[in-house]
Amino acid sequence: MSLIDSHCHLDRFDAAELPDLLDRAQAAGVTGMVTIGTRLSEAPRQIALARRSRPDLPVWCTLGTHPDHVHEEELPGPDVLAGLVEAPGVVGIGESGLDYFHGTPEVRPAQQDSFRLHLRAARATGLPLVIHARDADDDMIGILRDEHEQGGAFPFLLHCFSSGLELARAGVALGGSISFSGILTFPKSQALRDIAAGIPADRLLVETDAPYLAPVPWRGRRNEPAHVSHTAAMLASVRDLEPAALGDLTTANFFRLFSRAAR
Repeated sequence: MSLIDSHCHLDRFDAAELPDLLDRAQAAGVTGMVTIGTRLSEAPRQIALARRSRPDLPVWCTLGTHPDHVHEEELPGPDVLAGLVEAPGVVGIGESGLDYFHGTPEVRPAQQDSFRLHLRAARATGLPLVIHARDADDDMIGILRDEHEQGGAFPFLLHCFSSGLELARAGVALGGSISFSGILTFPKSQALRDIAAGIPADRLLVETDAPYLAPVPWRGRRNEPAHVSHTAAMLASVRDLEPAALGDLTTANFFRLFSRAAR
């Protein structure tokens, strides 16, 4: 099974760990990975991590500020963000979005402003926006629809999807894709597996969100890109596909969405 880990955080690993981590990923059938930015102030670090690419294991990156950090980061103009993503190895914007689980009510307006800025940069550049959504389904749907109506379509990915069916349907209807993480393998995630079974085939991606959310049988331990194979196996089972076919499908979907990665 050939797979791409569409969302991991290589900056959460020590530099000395990365060679072995990449070796294990290759041994598990991973053929590419995207390390995700969570603070625009650390954009140079993400770009440097993308230089860890190997001829047979490319590493790409995205740049953005996570909703948990909006109160710690200066909100840049859309032109600043659009300029940053011209760097080699950058294939997307984010992660950005809404997190009402961590974010107290007084921070939510800043999260929404930052989310809209990232979204507009995605529209302007044509690069996909990697979206984080937690306990904010209604506002997420509202902003996605509003921006779509006001400014037109934009490419996006609802990453580490663990929200409800309404957000999944709205995301697909607006042209977005959905990525599933190790949460899909958890015993109590049957409702999520039911959602995954009904997502259009051309909108499916897989990820680890490493070092977080390790799938069964690694749950409770540190996650890493090699473990994306377990999530993919579960998704294949849910979709009644052979694992290799699921790998081919999600890889093709990845390159369609992250079109700069295919160059």
